[in-house]
Amino acid sequence: METETLALAQEADFTLIALFFRASLIVQLVMVALMVASVWVWAIAFSKFAMFRRARANATAFDTAFWSGEPLDEFYDKVAEAPGSASERVFVAGMTEWRRSLRDDGALIPGVQQRVDRSMDVSIARESNRLTNGLTFLATTGAIAPFVGLFGTVWGIMRSFQDIAISGQSSLAVVAPGIAEALLATGLGLLAAIPAVIFYNKLSHDADGIVGTYESFADEFSTLLSRQLD
Repeated sequence: METETLALAQEADFTLIALFFRASLIVQLVMVALMVASVWVWAIAFSKFAMFRRARANATAFDTAFWSGEPLDEFYDKVAEAPGSASERVFVAGMTEWRRSLRDDGALIPGVQQRVDRSMDVSIARESNRLTNGLTFLATTGAIAPFVGLFGTVWGIMRSFQDIAISGQSSLAVVAPGIAEALLATGLGLLAAIPAVIFYNKLSHDADGIVGTYESFADEFSTLLSRQLD
């Protein structure tokens, strides 16, 4: 009996591909879903890191140009037609409302300060949504991927017990392949969830910092306009 058990154990293929193809259809679907989710998590992370790098560089370049001493009207005319960065879009939103509030006689329509602030707030909200788009998938994957993997594991173990009942054998050589297939689903769930949680926390923090630079500029620009009003 021990010789037969050892022979069965040696014949069993425990490579990842073999475990996948030996698994039941339900467990295979779970594994495929988790692998796709894992690839998508990394794709979102790389695209967001690149986006945030460009956003920081654009914000720095805009601040340098804005505080260079060039008159606001000339600077606005230069970037208004095709604002190329989020900072420029925030500035254009506020400056456009400022110009719209100018009457023909040179006076300002009352409430201009509040309207300018609201225009920039709306623009900042749009930029924030653009930065955080896709992070919800990371949060969702980090939260549910381990449970999806656990579902595949439970289903695989149930199938292993059924095979044991049908064959009438409960040796390790019979049980081990089915258990290994089932545990692979949990491993894939963790493989998708752990990077998703790490990337979500990192990218959320970075997005908050970038949005904070937009808000700081909006406050400074609003202060400049307030001096003009006074």
